[in-house]
Amino acid sequence: MLQWKIGDIKITQLIELTDASGALQVLPDATPENLDTIPWLKPNFVSPEGHLIMNIQMLIIETPDQKMVVDTCIGNDKALNMEGWSNMQLPFLDDLKKLGHDPDSVDKVICTHLHVDHVGWNTRKVAGKWVPTFPNARYVMVEKEFDFWQSLEEDPFGDVFGESVKPVVDAGLADMVGPDHQVAEGVSFESTPGHTPGHVSVHIKSQGEEAIISGDMMHHPCQIARPDWVTPFDADSPAACATRKQFLERYADKPVLVLGTHFANPVGGRIVRDGKTYRFDV
Repeated sequence: MLQWKIGDIKITQLIELTDASGALQVLPDATPENLDTIPWLKPNFVSPEGHLIMNIQMLIIETPDQKMVVDTCIGNDKALNMEGWSNMQLPFLDDLKKLGHDPDSVDKVICTHLHVDHVGWNTRKVAGKWVPTFPNARYVMVEKEFDFWQSLEEDPFGDVFGESVKPVVDAGLADMVGPDHQVAEGVSFESTPGHTPGHVSVHIKSQGEEAIISGDMMHHPCQIARPDWVTPFDADSPAACATRKQFLERYADKPVLVLGTHFANPVGGRIVRDGKTYRFDV
């Protein structure tokens, strides 16, 4: 469990899974041979065997006034079309409580986008029914993102929308917002489309300090060095690539902490120029 302070805002990590097996074929270009050309990735972000190391994790934001969670991972009991993710039984909520955060105490659930591994703990199964995990929270999601997934004929991962999104809408807990929405004092959305149509990152500012939670605008630090490496899970890979390059140019050599939603520990670092490209300074 890692924590960061941005002014008077605290951010805490809660990991659901860490994968270093190479089973997640997220970035086809990230072969062991190609990764060897980016030496700073080891040992934190690439295994000795040359596989990407990735976390599936939720980040908890505590401001002086509100408690928020960003991207709720995969979840338990989900009927997913992916081996290892379907019908999981992990102590995620117990781990959250051990950190001092009862689900009832959360004020907002922030969805950077609505992919399977970012919305799972939006809901939990109780007596065979999907109910909101955070019953006192407002679930904040970009309207364009919601419309995209609501109209999708089939999700290859299963009924993610039906299990993890629609129940919170039906419960009257969802707020549909724009991609530049201010979620709370010091916490706002930054539009980073491409991976999905309404994808956003989360920008945090307090007392002259800044951090950004990436969502899936970048899946792995290797994309800092190779922003043209794309994932087959992008809705629009050229747009995702352009967004990534603009982001890197905007924040390179700036005192802004970047927290990668799927980045392995130490998760956070700063983007610095490295010749004609960039590296992640941890």
